[in-house]
Amino acid sequence: MKYFVFFLKMAVFAALFYGCTGNKEGYDVYLLIGQSNMAGRGIMEAEDTLNAIDGVWLLGSEGTPVPATAPLNRYSTIRKEIGMQQIGPGNSFSAEMHKATGRKILLVVNARGGSSLDEWMPWNSETGYFDAAVERTRQAMRYGELKAVLWHQGESDSGRPDTYLDSLSVFVRGLRDSLDVGNVPFVAGEVGHWTANADAFNGKLSHISEYIQSSDYVSSEGCPMLKDVSDPHFSRDGQLLLGRRYASKVLEMTRPGQ
Repeated sequence: MKYFVFFLKMAVFAALFYGCTGNKEGYDVYLLIGQSNMAGRGIMEAEDTLNAIDGVWLLGSEGTPVPATAPLNRYSTIRKEIGMQQIGPGNSFSAEMHKATGRKILLVVNARGGSSLDEWMPWNSETGYFDAAVERTRQAMRYGELKAVLWHQGESDSGRPDTYLDSLSVFVRGLRDSLDVGNVPFVAGEVGHWTANADAFNGKLSHISEYIQSSDYVSSEGCPMLKDVSDPHFSRDGQLLLGRRYASKVLEMTRPGQ
């Protein structure tokens, strides 16, 4: 009998131990949302669609992790047609995060080209963009912990820089509360420096940490354009550079002592 009790205690201990530490063997989850530059508009090459990113998974259409191949916005429940989805910042971001941490990375990429901030607000049931992001992130959080939210949006709102961060702070609070993730890091990216209203919009975005706790931004300076000044999209090289900057910022915000 005493041996039975001993093994029972050991079984309970093991269950508690692995229940508390199981996420160490799981995924680091990142939510990538916004409009077309987050969806990816950089030119995609053939090998991008064939070769999975080492150590990186995507939340697939069934709500389970699948190997990450381009385009990363392929499983977005709100995207435009699949042919528009190309290379985005998530490609280099996720590769850099895996390289730096050695952790398995699970991306939830749920962007929509041309979307405005108003369309992303929690109360906008007509678009459902907010609800879709929450639903898919909850699915991903069954496999790991949400580590950060990456937001690239603003091309549709660059004409209202003075009110943008007030609205964005409401959006972020709603997102964090809905996911019950406290002040999980939130990182926003600048719009292309050549675009209309870029100076005013990016200048305002640089003050994001004054509006939103545990937030920051990444610069798009030096990120090349896709076509010409009439096009707000980054080129392939621009997207990949931006993704590396997102990774550097997230690592800076999440390392011990920060």
